[in-house]
Formats: sequence, structure tokens, C-alpha cells
Amino acid sequence: MRRTFLTLFLLVSLLPTWNLNALAQGSVSFNPEPESGSIVCPPGVYSTVPDDCLPLGPSAYLTQSAAQGIPYPILPLPVYTPDKSLNDLPYQYFKVTDAGASLYASLDAAAANRPSKILYPSKDLYVSYQGSAELVGKESYYQLLSNYWIPAEGGRLGKFEPPFQGLLFSSQPRNSFGWILGTEKSRTAPGLSSPETGDTFFRFNIVQIYDTQKVDGITWDLIAPSEWLEAVNISQVAPHTSPPPGVIGSRWIEVNLAEQTVTVYQNDQLIFATMASTGVDHFWTRPGLFHIQKKLEATTMSNNIKDDFYYLEDVPWTMYFDEGRALHGAYWHSRFGYRFSHGCVNLSPGDAHWLFNWANVGEFVYVYDPSGQTPTDPALFGSGAP
Repeated sequence: MRRTFLTLFLLVSLLPTWNLNALAQGSVSFNPEPESGSIVCPPGVYSTVPDDCLPLGPSAYLTQSAAQGIPYPILPLPVYTPDKSLNDLPYQYFKVTDAGASLYASLDAAAANRPSKILYPSKDLYVSYQGSAELVGKESYYQLLSNYWIPAEGGRLGKFEPPFQGLLFSSQPRNSFGWILGTEKSRTAPGLSSPETGDTFFRFNIVQIYDTQKVDGITWDLIAPSEWLEAVNISQVAPHTSPPPGVIGSRWIEVNLAEQTVTVYQNDQLIFATMASTGVDHFWTRPGLFHIQKKLEATTMSNNIKDDFYYLEDVPWTMYFDEGRALHGAYWHSRFGYRFSHGCVNLSPGDAHWLFNWANVGEFVYVYDPSGQTPTDPALFGSGAP
């Protein structure tokens, strides 16, 4: 009898998962977790709770990130950089002072102070020159490609910031992405009251966008796990998989006026994306569906109205699509991502060069404003300009 009791005691002690109360009542059940603890799942994404482990710790973090659209592992954008030589320009530019300048048909005319052309005061005065300066008396002059002569003291040789270039894509991106427009600090959650992460992002940095939330009237973008930036500080691209209304075929160019981006599609896949500068108020870039009408490797763009005078020689890689509105390179500024033009779509010279090589006359150009802030009344639009 004593041996039978001892055997029963040992059996019960070796089976700690049994419910002793149930055993006393003549039935057997199992506790949800043994006294020794359950097994924690290996790091991974668990869309449903598994039966054989607990998705805690890293698994919980990765599963939460996946619910926000952040994959595990995080995949880079399928991008590569366009050829840097596309930035090279076959012109030398002379920035004329804002006070304007006189142009002379010859050095003799310059010596006699007989100007043939006047460049009125403006902040946008650029001419392209050839060769080196020639001395006439005490003055030096540059000869322009237009064969006029300009006083060297009337400006300075063009010096440009390091060129910005867009991105080429080897496959369709899984999610949205964009460029940082300034210097920004991220936060751990959407909302100005959320703590900063300690990370700082700079102009032209590229980020992926996995989620968007609106908190206290401000829209925020999730760019990494627990890392948010205000959406207004990102020039965003949301890749499409089908052409806009009215586009026939599988090639088109999109100009997003709200985000200040230009995207290019071929075979219904995004192949190129960059930032641009479109028209400011009252010089809006007109929304609509257009076709490239004319391609020019370089052209002079000017406005002879004194209150809004500008003169820009040899604007490169120009493609007109809506009267005087064109896609073209802009060597005189680098404000891409912000509205800055008289109606044209300004691109960096390298981006304009790439687009010029890709596009054909007749190519679709779809201009739209998803924010609805750009007017559409035809009476508000002139012919357009740089």
C-alpha cells in the first residue's frame, strides 16, 4: 500500500501541467502556460498568433511594423542613379547683375558706347558666352554666343550648385517615397508633442513612406519604424500602376503640382522620378492632358514687359507641351520641390537631358493637382513662360 502511494505521488510530481483540482474531480485539463513558461517565437512577422510560441519582444515589434506597411527585412528602393554626364552643359553662362546691362554689336560699338540691345533690371538675366574676355580701353568684354558683347563688370561668370538628379527604377516600388525639402528632425510618433528621435534629415535625402496619419490638423508620414516626419516637408511620389484618364498606350509623363514631382512611366511601370518647380500663383502651370509639341536642345526665353522682365539664353533640353509652357532644364536655380516658375516645368539640367533623350514628340504629359488648389478656369492662364 505504501509503495502504491509513493508511485502515485511521483507520477503527479512529474506532470506539472495537470490541473490538480480537475484531477481530484476525475478529469484532466491543461493550464494555458506551464509553470516553466512558454516558448517565445523567433523574430519574425506573425499575422496570426501561433499555437506553439508567444510572439513577444522582437516578434511583436516586427508584426506591428508589418501592419504599418514596413516589411521585414526593410527593402531598399529598386533605384539607380542616372549618368552624371547628363549634367554637363555645352554652354558657359554669364549672370548679369540685377541692374541690367547693355549689349553691343561689336567692340567698336562698345568703345563708342552705342548699345544695340538693353537688358532691363531683373533678377533673372543670364547670357551664354564664348571664349575669354577682350580688353577695350580699360573695360573688358565677353562675346556672347549671340555675337553681342557684354561688359565684364556687368555680371559674373555662372557658378552653380552641385547638380540634383532624380532616380531611375529597375522595378516598380512597393510603396511611396520622396525627397526631404529642408532640414528636418523626425519624431517617434505623429504629433508635435511626440519626442524627437534624434535623427536629422537634410534637403534631397530620400525616404520611403509606409503610412500616413493626420494628428491635430497636421499630416505625418511614417518613414521608418517609430519615425515620423511632417508630410509637408517631403516631396512625395506615389507610384501608379495604370495610366491616367485619356492616356493611350503605356508611355506617359506625369507632373504633380501639389508635390512638385515629375514621374515617367513605360510599360505601365515607373521608370524615372524627380522633383521639379512649376508655376507660382497667377503664373500657374495649367492642369490637363497634353502632348509634347516641339523639342529644342536649347532656346532663349525672355519677357519684354519691364515689370516682369527676364532674359535667359540657351535654356537647355526644352520640350513644349502647352503653348509657351515647357519641360526644360533650369540652370539659374535649384529650388526643385517648390513652385518657382512662370508656368513652365523647371528641371535640373541633368533630369531635363534624360527626359529629352527618352521622350518623343507626341508623348503624353499629364499635369494634375491632387490638392485641388490650382485653378482650372482657362481664362486665368496665359501662354506660359520659364
